[in-house]
Amino acid sequence: MAALGVSGLRKTYAGTEVVAGLSFAVEPGKCFGLLGPNGAGKTTTLRLCLGLTAPDSGEITLNGYAIPSDAQKARARVGVVPQFDNLDPDFTASENLLVFGRYFGMADAEIKARIPQLLEFAGLSGKADARISTLSGGMKRRLTLARALVNDPDIVFLDEPSTGLDPQARHLIWDRLKQLKSAGKTLILTTHFMDEAERLCDSLIVIDHGRKITEGSPRALIAEHIEPQVVEVYDEAGGDLAAFVDACGQLAGRVETSGETAFFYCADPQPLLTELANAPGLRYVHRASNLEDVFIKLTGRELRD
Repeated sequence: MAALGVSGLRKTYAGTEVVAGLSFAVEPGKCFGLLGPNGAGKTTTLRLCLGLTAPDSGEITLNGYAIPSDAQKARARVGVVPQFDNLDPDFTASENLLVFGRYFGMADAEIKARIPQLLEFAGLSGKADARISTLSGGMKRRLTLARALVNDPDIVFLDEPSTGLDPQARHLIWDRLKQLKSAGKTLILTTHFMDEAERLCDSLIVIDHGRKITEGSPRALIAEHIEPQVVEVYDEAGGDLAAFVDACGQLAGRVETSGETAFFYCADPQPLLTELANAPGLRYVHRASNLEDVFIKLTGRELRD
């Protein structure tokens, strides 16, 4: 049985269909990614799956319960890390965990027994009595993750869990999420960091304008949609990038230009690299293709508000 099953999900606001027939399934114990540009329908999809918003049509099962009719029962075994921290500033770190545990009907003694291990898991040992105002942004984010685990959930929804964090804090969050997956938890993740999705997700879907445009594992999607090698060429010292693209574009399978950067997607980059060695004024980076390349190809490079 899927930890989360979605079939034919639709939701319209003010005449605009923001979720347009989505279907997907999440296996227990896996990390599933829901990716898309701003306004693609990700947050609405999460709200529908949690029973916080009623769908216009479609079917949802969460942890074996029908949503939204049995949403309250389903959420008893679910944790949620929201996009923005909503910790209570009037309470200490441990008091935030205590009060939140009470929402699940847990006894105070049971919650208090879990608090030390939750704080340790979040890298916040010694911060039990700290006021929220004294915590850094990274500490608050990790406390929000600990709070989502207070009821020992089977499924954890994470809405952009590492946004705004420095690299050290992001890596700690990633390590903790990997630990949760190793412990058999199901993770449902939205993120704008493609390296995060590539590191953590067993499978994912990319949605745009409420519709699913691709689905698979990160590795499979990269192999399906993108040439294996990428050479990014920058015009930084008076080099003629446009002329270089015209002269050498045929050496790549595909070329995209964005501002002062050209992206050469190649099966064999060596002929292009040979030409770049004799191209003054141009700087380049040669790398393997990644999930961000897939995302940009499928959703475009234009800004989304």
